[in-house]
Amino acid sequence: MFTGIITDVGEVIAVTPRETGIRLRVASRYEADGIDMGASIAHAGICLTVVDKGLDGNRNWYDVEISPETLRVTTAGGWKPGTRLNLERSLTLGQEMGGHLVTGHVDGVAELIERTNDGDMAVMTFRVPASHARFIAAKGSICLDGTSLTVNSVGPDTLSVMLIPHTLEVTTWGAASVGDTQNFEVDLMARYAARLMETQPKG
Repeated sequence: MFTGIITDVGEVIAVTPRETGIRLRVASRYEADGIDMGASIAHAGICLTVVDKGLDGNRNWYDVEISPETLRVTTAGGWKPGTRLNLERSLTLGQEMGGHLVTGHVDGVAELIERTNDGDMAVMTFRVPASHARFIAAKGSICLDGTSLTVNSVGPDTLSVMLIPHTLEVTTWGAASVGDTQNFEVDLMARYAARLMETQPKG
């Protein structure tokens, strides 16, 4: 589980095709000695498992493997050396809960269709699959590219959020532009609430 609070921005330094899927090497500020083999790290909102790690000079790196299904339904298929990724290590018991509960299981891909800079903040509007719009509510939470954000407004297939200066500075969001695509995960509580409503006896 994650919180959607980004703790580092990593960089893809190698992409290696496998018989199925790909193997990704990511450089980050996370110390290699402090990462357990098999640990879960969220990459732009996608939960991936560490399969190797090391130190190259003074640069920490670790490897993850990505399945064909993940490549199909997320933005990971477009990652290449130089791609910057919002990173978050998994939540531990007793850790401050600064965002909202995020599983790292991406629901789909959203498209940034409008960005308006408002002073040192930015209002961004995204198009999401209409099938997921029922899980999104104004003032509710949404995870976009691994970042826990509050929804300002919603439409039939759109949502808007406002990003504060700190978020723009310490994540990949400062460089986001119209046409970019982002992984999104709807709020876990909204998903379960909708499922409960669907299974209520009729009449």
